[in-house]
Amino acid sequence: MKETRSTCPYCGVGCGVIIASDGEQITGVRGDPDHPANFGKLCTKGSTLHLTAAAPVTRQARLLHPMRREHRGDAPKRVDWDQALDFAAESFAQVIREHGPDAVGFYISGQLLTEDYYVFNKLAKGLIGTNNVDTNSRLCMSSAVAGYKQTLGADAPPACYDDLALADCLFIAGSNTAWAHPILFRRIEEARAQRPGMKVIVVDPRRTDTCEIADLHLAIAPGTDVLLFHGLLHIMLWEGWTQPGYIAAHTSGFDALKARVRECTPDVVAQACGVRKEDLFMAAKWFATSPATLSLYCQGLNQSSSGTDKNAALINLHLATAQIGRAGAGPFSLTGQPNAMGGREVGGLANLLSAHRDLSNAAHRAEVAALWGVDDVPATPGKTAVEMFEAAADGEIKALWIACTNPAQSMPDQATVRRALDRAEFVVVQEAFSTTATCDYADLLLPATTWGEKDGTVTNSERRISRVRPAVAAPGSTRHDWRIAVDFATRLERLLARPGASLFPYSHPESIWLEHRESTRGRDLDITGMSYAMLDRTPLQWPMPQGASAGKARLYEDGIFPTPDGKARFADVAYRPVAEPREARYPFSLTTGRLRDQWHGMSRSGTLGRLFGHAPEPAMQMNPQDMARRGLADGELVHVTSRRGSIVLPVESSTDVGYSQAFIAMHWGSEVLGGCSATGQPLGGVNALTPSACCPTSKQPELKHTAVKILKAELPWSLVAVAWLPDEDALRVREQLKPMMAGFGFASCVPFGRERSGVLFRAAAYESPPEAAIARIEHLLGLDGAETLRYADRKKGQRRAMKLVRAGDAARLEAFLLAGDTSAEAWIKALLQDELPAQTYGRLLLAPGAKPPVAVQARGRQVCTCFNVSEPEIASHLQGCAGSDDERLSSLQSTLKCGTNCGSCLPELKRLVRQALPLKQAA
Repeated sequence: MKETRSTCPYCGVGCGVIIASDGEQITGVRGDPDHPANFGKLCTKGSTLHLTAAAPVTRQARLLHPMRREHRGDAPKRVDWDQALDFAAESFAQVIREHGPDAVGFYISGQLLTEDYYVFNKLAKGLIGTNNVDTNSRLCMSSAVAGYKQTLGADAPPACYDDLALADCLFIAGSNTAWAHPILFRRIEEARAQRPGMKVIVVDPRRTDTCEIADLHLAIAPGTDVLLFHGLLHIMLWEGWTQPGYIAAHTSGFDALKARVRECTPDVVAQACGVRKEDLFMAAKWFATSPATLSLYCQGLNQSSSGTDKNAALINLHLATAQIGRAGAGPFSLTGQPNAMGGREVGGLANLLSAHRDLSNAAHRAEVAALWGVDDVPATPGKTAVEMFEAAADGEIKALWIACTNPAQSMPDQATVRRALDRAEFVVVQEAFSTTATCDYADLLLPATTWGEKDGTVTNSERRISRVRPAVAAPGSTRHDWRIAVDFATRLERLLARPGASLFPYSHPESIWLEHRESTRGRDLDITGMSYAMLDRTPLQWPMPQGASAGKARLYEDGIFPTPDGKARFADVAYRPVAEPREARYPFSLTTGRLRDQWHGMSRSGTLGRLFGHAPEPAMQMNPQDMARRGLADGELVHVTSRRGSIVLPVESSTDVGYSQAFIAMHWGSEVLGGCSATGQPLGGVNALTPSACCPTSKQPELKHTAVKILKAELPWSLVAVAWLPDEDALRVREQLKPMMAGFGFASCVPFGRERSGVLFRAAAYESPPEAAIARIEHLLGLDGAETLRYADRKKGQRRAMKLVRAGDAARLEAFLLAGDTSAEAWIKALLQDELPAQTYGRLLLAPGAKPPVAVQARGRQVCTCFNVSEPEIASHLQGCAGSDDERLSSLQSTLKCGTNCGSCLPELKRLVRQALPLKQAA
């Protein structure tokens, strides 16, 4: 048994983990108590990482060997590495020779390590001579990059995590921190407990769990952030709350911005944003006059057609009030991925170069060319993420290399993305998991190592670099991402007849990192004072130039900024509404966001049934009044349609969603959600709806707002099939069920379970499907044996099947299928999923109707994932609980243990405590 220090592969907090392993198997994970990002804490996702590395997951979901498709649509066949890489190099070389270097593109990922990123960047820009290398970080952080550069002069978050405990006012905009960055939210809760006078303002169209800690929630209309920030500055100027001395000494461009915001009066802003004037004044006062104000922001600002402007307008407030460059103050962009920062450092975007150099700067290009030993670096900016797939769809880009990301799930305007993948002459997918939607389009699949196997570095949101270390050897034939890129590059060098020594003389990740380190010398992110040996001892923050004894926790404390005149620049930006405003044909604003226990496209987190306990199935949230006006009930299916596509899924009522708005989690892609329209068009996930409209500066798409119409789906025939399956089979069965989703008007397929593995398949259609389709589902779920109880009425399209497993006098329901009349699901699913005794039911299980023949007490909705605590259990405990809210929460935690491990459920627990009357009031 051994323990290995590494980091968590989920969000950009950069939590340290300690991985327990036994031989070639990861057996456990816990937070690293010495890591300064998390001090031992982990969220629900991080604390279950070892389960995603378990043998059943590896065998069923991992891509373990190179695979090649002879023809599109064929099943891929195993090849060896030499065959795979030779084929890849020859294919790319042919495209480059026939069409030029810009006919190829690389789409990579913020989940790669810095060393991986560096090699891909050098491969594209140094060897091939194209800037067509971009990353899924374009979808999450490019507006933050552009906003920092436009105002402060460099892509460098000026604050650090310690500032959370030192701020007197927290201004959280466009971030559901409680769910997206739960470990940072734990720090906020702790800071608030220690300093009750801290003010917290949350800006978000929805009432999220983050709002539970807020003193003030500004539920603005989607997309009105710039107008809100301008309105706050207008009030600050009117009330004399700005800092003229700081503005004069350390900034430029204020007069133009001052003229701009003159028209952003409280009346105008309140009307357009949908907030009270009194709340605007309160927010402006707390922000400007608090001793230290720290803003936290994420995708609500970034994923917008005016994302750069939103970032810059918020930073304007910090500059105008001198809330920057000191403890507890500053604009702090929260990173969405574990190494989006590292990718930015090495220039892994189509418009950037190594060490925060600009592609448009000839001197910067010359510096990089000299470092790499090439004649030049191309000056023309490459295709950014959306542009790259549009170019492939138009036939301009012929070959695509996709590494560690899933554009067939995560990119907007999925119809265009999938047309691009279909039209490209050659598609390489370099991936750890074989189950992503993008893998279906690959001509060549290259197996990569993943968490627990990789070796290198990552950088988190506070500019802190951590070592990533392997706990176990690479499984199967998998290789490290940098190694795959190097092995491909050396082959391509020969085919392109590049003279001289190889550009890729790397034998281990440290040799790559040393070259990257040298590229930062004298730059704003100088790390020449670091080494792998130092990082092995402790994570370090940049800048840390040679000779420095430590990194720098905060930037701009001296009021000097990395601009030509040393001054920060106010951004005179105009308010622009969303790219797709609501209108009569599309009267709803659809927003997207994260779930508490899932991450991105769920290729890893989606392998665990326990992480579906809090949000079990795809659904759309909608305000109950909007539902009532349209005659919709909870659980009914709806068509959600935008100008690009349509999907079908259940609707849920939620008062957290504003009027004329709707919300769908970003995770629900075609891997779990599907169907086919009446005209035969396949239905996919949420990004079949979202627009490709981008911020003109950052080129980040507006994933946060789509104009849609919502109509009740008339699909009278329905099916639900649920089964416990052996751990060794559950993921494989899911993969076999996925293609069947296209045979219905609506379908979803998700895992469930905790100590056991289960699969839930749900479908609806205009009419009963062919008998063979239902028989296939029964076969996959083990419902075709002699022990299965059956009822069928083919004329009415009714079918029921129940698999009981007996042990002595006891019996439990192991699988069931209901087709046609599925109303009995209300009690039968509880029997199975809660593993309740079923021996008294017998053939009564085949009875139709929602009323059980014998009373069933379902556990109800899960709240605490760590200890599997349900909402009814919490409500029952609170009924007999007296005292203050804090005392009742403490009683809950001591009795049921909910909220005592990762803490992700704490905001919801506090809300449930507040909503439940104390014992003396109830009496």
